[in-house]
Amino acid sequence: MEQLLALEMVRVTEAAAIASARLMGRGDRMEADRLATEAMRAAMDEIEMAGTIVIGEGERDEAPMLYIGEQVGMRANGGSVPEIDIAVDPLEGTNLVATGSANAITVLAASERGGLVHAPDTYLEKLCVGPLVAGQVDITRPPTENIHRIAEILRRGTGDITVVILDRPRHVDLIAEVRATGARIKLITDGDLSAAISCAVQGTGVHAVMGIGGAPEGVITAAALRCLGGEIQARFRYRNEEERERGRRMGHGDETRVYRTADLASGDQLVFAATGVTKGDLLDSVRFFGGGARTHSLVMAYQTKTVRFVDTVHMFDRDRPPSVRL
Repeated sequence: MEQLLALEMVRVTEAAAIASARLMGRGDRMEADRLATEAMRAAMDEIEMAGTIVIGEGERDEAPMLYIGEQVGMRANGGSVPEIDIAVDPLEGTNLVATGSANAITVLAASERGGLVHAPDTYLEKLCVGPLVAGQVDITRPPTENIHRIAEILRRGTGDITVVILDRPRHVDLIAEVRATGARIKLITDGDLSAAISCAVQGTGVHAVMGIGGAPEGVITAAALRCLGGEIQARFRYRNEEERERGRRMGHGDETRVYRTADLASGDQLVFAATGVTKGDLLDSVRFFGGGARTHSLVMAYQTKTVRFVDTVHMFDRDRPPSVRL
């Protein structure tokens, strides 16, 4: 099931990427997100599965499509189809698409029923590292200690370590502490999910992601890092009492609890798929040509231990020869 699911899911992220990429640089992040969501929803309904959105665009009254609990997929003919839990971010980096900036992606994670944690739409404090450092850091310890630990394991000076942090006012103290260690910082405006994947891939020059970001993105990040052998450690950080109460109802009332990779993404049949919308560190952008488009995607499967980069040419007009260099 896992390999078949992986191939199907990458078609979903490709459809969302193509739809949203048409608005690159147009300054309309809401419309780009809407187009990605609609395309992703339509593509899911072409897959023979009984899918449930466990992390999506919000609660049912907040999101018209891909809301938490929504049923997706083909369930016709009365036959047995796999029951799948799906976590989606139809467009991670809506502002990046609106401005034509790098690293916007369409992304999802899928697993057998119960394989992805149901997280409220709130924040997580996160620490993400690659395979060599997995199990060797501790989010409950000061960032300074973790940076020195990362440097020690990688046999580098702290000045050779690069940490990605979202550029937000809440991270002023974190940024100051990381700078004091001598480590380098890459501040990003959006897209901590893409950054977390980068820290688990050699050659990207990213060694850790620190700071507070979205909880839904944290679950999808866990799926990716589990496939890659990396690690995420996280703690819920609620913004108000309403979010805190919602978290309690979903079983996340202990704000001191540290969630690790397998806590957030425990499935055995675990799949992660992402497609580049704008050009980024890992994935190329959607490139349009007369009669079609070309996409660049990443698809991973946990059980089969596979990581594939997929370069796809989509021919919208089959009668026109593609004017693209293959």
